[in-house]
Amino acid sequence: MKLKQYQVDAFAERVFEGNPAAVCPLDAWLEDGLLQSIAMENNLSETAFFVPTEDGFHIRWFAPVAEVDLCGHATLAAAYVIFAEQGYALPEIVFQSHSGALTVSRGAEGMLVMDFPAVEPVRCAPPPLLGPALGRDPAEVWQADDFIAVYEHAEHVRALRPDFARMRALGLRGVVATAPGDGEYDFVSRFFAPKYGIPEDPVTGSAHCALTPYWAQRLHKSRFLARQVSRRGGTLLCELQGKRVLISGRAVKFSSGEITLPAPTSAL
Repeated sequence: MKLKQYQVDAFAERVFEGNPAAVCPLDAWLEDGLLQSIAMENNLSETAFFVPTEDGFHIRWFAPVAEVDLCGHATLAAAYVIFAEQGYALPEIVFQSHSGALTVSRGAEGMLVMDFPAVEPVRCAPPPLLGPALGRDPAEVWQADDFIAVYEHAEHVRALRPDFARMRALGLRGVVATAPGDGEYDFVSRFFAPKYGIPEDPVTGSAHCALTPYWAQRLHKSRFLARQVSRRGGTLLCELQGKRVLISGRAVKFSSGEITLPAPTSAL
């Protein structure tokens, strides 16, 4: 059995930037273990699978070691494939997912605009392992799906050298480090999720579902140009609209081809 597969750099202006995601269009769902094996074999931070429905698509995302409930960059990559490679004619894609209905629409100047649920973070006491895991104590700590470690300066975030063994012992999905921007960007961030097989994610759309409400409250504005300052780096345009976050970015195809799946074994 062969499947079409694309690799797309999301939140990127050109290849080798942003966050690479694999995208597999399906006619019908395969067995979960096979989907997980494909994601493990790809060894990217996420592989997105989607199936057509009557009014759009059903999408699922798999990290190398587990399925996740929401992924921004792989949703952007999947939308790019549907629009650019499959010739989808409507201006908006509706994805059904574990996180509810998500839409992606065509924006200005080649941007794709994702409509995601906002997640209000709550301030919390720093877990004892958090500072040692990051290599520097944050000024304050919040939590949503991840711990959010807030630093005073962008350079503090860039200079972090995490201890991933310690980070795996923390609760929640992962750790976001963030600080005010030091140039054209309103804020910067990095994201770490070693327990999902992702030591550092290059660009993380889902983390901005919580970062956008945090910075909206702190900076008293609703629209932000954000930069994830990983080694590859990526730029996101984020806007808080009530209980939703609009996250915009560009995507670039790196490759397309086929993957070959093993034939099912027959029972004796």
